[in-house]
Amino acid sequence: MMTTESGITLRSATTADAEQIALLAAVSFTWPAEPAYRERSARLFPLQDAIVAVDGDRVVGCTKSRTMTLTVPGERTVEATGIAGVTVSPMYRRRGILRAMYEEQHRRTEAAGLPLTIFTASQGGIYGRFGYGPTIRENRITVDRRFAEFRPGTPDPGGVESVPVATAIEPIKALYDRLRRFTPGMQARPDASWEIRFGDPEGWRGGGTELFALLHPDGYVLYRYHHRDSGTDVEVVELRTVTAEAHIALWRALFGLELVVGIEAVLAEHDPLPYLLTDLRLVRTQARYDALWLRCMDVPAALTARSYRTDLDVVLAVRDPFREAGGTFALRVRDGAADCAPTTRTPDIELGIDVLGSLYLGAYPARVFAAAQRLQTKDPARIQALEHAFATDHDAELGWHF
Repeated sequence: MMTTESGITLRSATTADAEQIALLAAVSFTWPAEPAYRERSARLFPLQDAIVAVDGDRVVGCTKSRTMTLTVPGERTVEATGIAGVTVSPMYRRRGILRAMYEEQHRRTEAAGLPLTIFTASQGGIYGRFGYGPTIRENRITVDRRFAEFRPGTPDPGGVESVPVATAIEPIKALYDRLRRFTPGMQARPDASWEIRFGDPEGWRGGGTELFALLHPDGYVLYRYHHRDSGTDVEVVELRTVTAEAHIALWRALFGLELVVGIEAVLAEHDPLPYLLTDLRLVRTQARYDALWLRCMDVPAALTARSYRTDLDVVLAVRDPFREAGGTFALRVRDGAADCAPTTRTPDIELGIDVLGSLYLGAYPARVFAAAQRLQTKDPARIQALEHAFATDHDAELGWHF
């Protein structure tokens, strides 16, 4: 337990705080308040692991967390702290509560010896000062189904079935697990997350129908219908494919849905959908945004946890404005495996720990940070070498939103 300069006390949450935490989350995020959703959410992020900020007996801030298994480049996995539900009461802003909660959250992560911290952010301008960088990108797109045609010669693999969601649950879980084992950024998915997805809280439907499922031996789609004045649209809630053939087959099935005008979906950064169609402009990007943020809590441990595409010898000077994870580190990569340790050698590259977090999963190239003067070097060839080494064979994707 600790008390801030403004008189706010930080402590671990108890069961007595549950109602106030739920209300604070509903006010801050407009999350559904159905009892079933709240019960599953409490199992996803156990109350005993939450930190609350209290003013007397009033909960005015909260941060939740759980240990997650994160896939990193090279088909490896790392245990990381996943932070969620970070809230401060609207009446208690600008009192240092968020910073105090993050200091305590990071102290706990450091004590647990976890090398990474991750979260999905509702706002993009807050977390850089805590050493986080966006590390996965997503694109929200729409397609006018009525005019979408596949290019001549595009295969029609088939194999897609429309099945009841209840029947699809176990196959979908297995398909997700196959995909996440080689996809950077995806997390092992706990049962509570699946229960929330398949429980499909009405408050998450946006006025749409219940979920429908399409199943392929190497992929799946969960979707819903939205009946609007302009016609019926399909919202793709989840689309996961292990193979390119499954990707084509499932999109063929979606475009085959009759009485549908538009399809809305979230695509990974380099999804091939536009290049399958005769008119790639039909895939219209409505928003392009960060899907996951990452901070290296222990730079040597984080950098040796993943593998690399090419050999590399570089000395990194890492600035950490929030904790004490920064320093100068020698990174040596041979045949994909890395050694990293503190060094007194002159650095080749200087960068913030937030930039290192953005580079970590391979989705953000080093050259863009160099152009923005957020990564500095006297030898431009070092930037190219760093970028090539950090590149990945599989694009990073967020597994499940939290």
